[in-house]
Amino acid sequence: MQQLPVFLTVRNKTCLVVGGGAIAARKVGLLLKADAGVRVIAPQLGAKLTGLHKEQKFEYLAREFQDNDVIGATLVIAATDDRAVNKKVSEAAQAQSIPVNVVDTPELCTFTFGSIVERDPVTIAISSAGQSPVLARALKAKLESVVPAAFGRLAALAGRYRQRAKSILTDEKTRRRFWESIIQGPVSELVFAGREEAAEEMLQDNLKRGNTEKNVRGQVYLVGAGPGDPDLLTFRALRILQKADVIFYDRLITEEILNLARRDAERFYVGKQRAHHCVPQSDINHLLVENARKGKTVIRLKGGDPFVFGRGGEEAIALAEAGIEFQVIPGITAASGCTTYAGIPLTHRDYAQSCRFITGHSRDGELNLNWQNLAVKDETLVFYMAVDNLPIICSKLIEHGLPADFPVAVIEQGTTHKQRVVTATLEKLPQLANTEEIKSPGIVVVGKVVELQKKLGWFNKK
Repeated sequence: MQQLPVFLTVRNKTCLVVGGGAIAARKVGLLLKADAGVRVIAPQLGAKLTGLHKEQKFEYLAREFQDNDVIGATLVIAATDDRAVNKKVSEAAQAQSIPVNVVDTPELCTFTFGSIVERDPVTIAISSAGQSPVLARALKAKLESVVPAAFGRLAALAGRYRQRAKSILTDEKTRRRFWESIIQGPVSELVFAGREEAAEEMLQDNLKRGNTEKNVRGQVYLVGAGPGDPDLLTFRALRILQKADVIFYDRLITEEILNLARRDAERFYVGKQRAHHCVPQSDINHLLVENARKGKTVIRLKGGDPFVFGRGGEEAIALAEAGIEFQVIPGITAASGCTTYAGIPLTHRDYAQSCRFITGHSRDGELNLNWQNLAVKDETLVFYMAVDNLPIICSKLIEHGLPADFPVAVIEQGTTHKQRVVTATLEKLPQLANTEEIKSPGIVVVGKVVELQKKLGWFNKK
């Protein structure tokens, strides 16, 4: 370890910044966030610092740096574009044993700033000991994607109950298990979902019961996995997936997405195909309730979005009626994801001013749709689960007023490396799709926007 990682309290302490440009402004901003008393010395200020000075955010001395300026400072930062001045600042600070940072000059520093991931009051700082700031920033970007924005609020909640937990749970191991269950369990997810009052009530209840692993309450997450590409998972879906005890997944869930789950998580396939359900919906509802009652973290993993033709509403009702705590994690629905990857915008001011999502089959297996209402030229129609009914869809739309040469597309396995897009007219697409052997899963897109596909198609472009 080349440097000692330290977090320094500078609230109401004098911190000196030498320099008036953009880099100095960034350092001043960082110090102000930490409630430091900031003094800036520079012959003149750039636009950013000028604005802050007008707001009386810091003390400003409009002159060149002098050695005795460092006296009384808690720390010193040199951020000029003159190496000689920066060296002079460093030497003056070190002579007084004051920590000094010289921007982009590690050999003149006694401390360096890390790349910061801020979730107040939680702060994560990454350092490369000045060897590769770009590498540190790359790691920061990765952490930004996996540390929830509400992580600081969770820390604040835990902080409010720290002493109470210590007085109730006197055994250190029991107390540690309690906090692990809070930080990694349903309480944290309630905070991340913005339900902080419910999270606090659950924490209080767990503390009252001396909560341990034996009496942790289970919870169900209805998670949208998106249309297929694992990169389209939301940060939240990925985080939940990695903490699940048991996963019930559909046939549209790819192996790449399942591989993102915990290795020891139980996995059960409950997928549905046309005219064949390997597990009836009522049984799926029962399995979700039963596993949650055993204290498990349960995920119902669905392609697309749980509430868009995903039966998530039915499952949520079953959970609510059983008194099971649940959350719904939205996903990118196929109509949005697949059309985007196919190069077909759902709306365009010159082609379509609205769009509609329509199921390709109804509950009884019949296409009992309001075809007259759907046969509109300035709108985009997206039919889900519609590949097998493509001939009926096309013929019905023609029958009810759309021209036979109206543009239509079918997208097979959209957003995956197996994606195929076939475009034609309402009259010709059924035969062309049959010739191309297009299979489910797929969606059908009807509308003038389909004309843009050849120009805008960007994914797996040959």
